[in-house]
Amino acid sequence: MKSKKLIAMIACATLVLPLAACGSKAVATTSGGKITQEEYYNEMKTTTNGKQVLQQMILDKVLEKEYGKQVSDKQVNAQYNTYKNQYGSQFSAVLQQQGLTEKKLKQQIRSNLCLEAAVRSYTHITNAQINKQWKKYEPKVQTAEILVGSKDDAQSIIDQLNNSDHPYKTFKKLVKSKSTDASTKNAGGKVAAFDNTSTSVDSAYKKAAFKLKTGEYTTEPVKTDDGYVVIYMIEHPAKGKKSQHINDLKTQIVQEKMNDSKFLHKVVSNVLKKGNVSIKDNDLKNIMDDYLNSNASTTKSNSGSSLTNN
Repeated sequence: MKSKKLIAMIACATLVLPLAACGSKAVATTSGGKITQEEYYNEMKTTTNGKQVLQQMILDKVLEKEYGKQVSDKQVNAQYNTYKNQYGSQFSAVLQQQGLTEKKLKQQIRSNLCLEAAVRSYTHITNAQINKQWKKYEPKVQTAEILVGSKDDAQSIIDQLNNSDHPYKTFKKLVKSKSTDASTKNAGGKVAAFDNTSTSVDSAYKKAAFKLKTGEYTTEPVKTDDGYVVIYMIEHPAKGKKSQHINDLKTQIVQEKMNDSKFLHKVVSNVLKKGNVSIKDNDLKNIMDDYLNSNASTTKSNSGSSLTNN
C-alpha cells in the first residue's frame, strides 16, 4: 500500500513564500533587471498559493499562542520519527518530493498537534460517544505488504506463501523482489502502524488487515487504489477491555473530529476570533472572512468546551 503520503494527516501549506517581506532588496537579479521583495510580494499575494500560505501563517501564530504549551518537543519528535522510520532510506526523497525540509516537517507536525489540541478543547466527550467508539475500535496494528500491479501477481505470491514452511521469511524475500512500493520494500514491506481512525491507509487495506491475527496473511489478493496487495500481520494486539482503552477512545474521537471538515471549520473560526486577527494589507483584508465572519460560537460545559451554532 502506497501511503496517502507523508503529509496526508498534516493540513498545512507546504509552499513557503515570504509574504511578510516587502522592500527594495533584490530577490533575484537578471540581465534585464532585478526583482525586488516588494515586486515579488505584490505578485505572490494575488495567487491562491500565496493567500493560502498567509492564512496558514496566521492560524499557526494563533494556535501557538493558545495551545503551544500543550505540545511538547517529545510529541513532535515521536511523530517525526514515525514518518522517518516508515519511509526508511526513501525519507529524504519523499521530503524533497513534498517540497519539505526536516525542520519544516517538524514545524508542520507541531502546527497540526496544536490544531489537535484546539479540537480537543472544543470536543465534549460523553459516555455514549465512548461506547459507540468502542464498537468500532481497533488497536494499532503492525503490518507489512507486497504491492503488485495485477491480481494474478498477488495470487502467485500467496501461493508461494502457502507452500512455504516459513511464510514470513518467504514474505520478506518476496517484498524485495516483487513489491512495487519503493517506500516500503527496503523495510521488509512494513507499513506504519495504524488503527481504525487512520485516514492515510486505504480502506480496503484496513478492512482486510483487521481480520488477520498475528502471523497470518491475506489468502486472497486485496484490491486497493494503488494496486493489489498481500498483507502480512506482524502484530495484532488483543482488543482487551473497554476500561483499558478510555484514553485511546477519547483520542480516536478527537481524531475523527479532526477529519470532520465542518467541525474543524468551526474550531478554526473560534480560534481565529479569539486571536484578534487584523489584516493590514487592504488587498488581503478579506482572506480570513470565511472564518472570521462565520456564526461559530463556543459554549462551556463541565467536561470542557463544545461548539454550537447560533
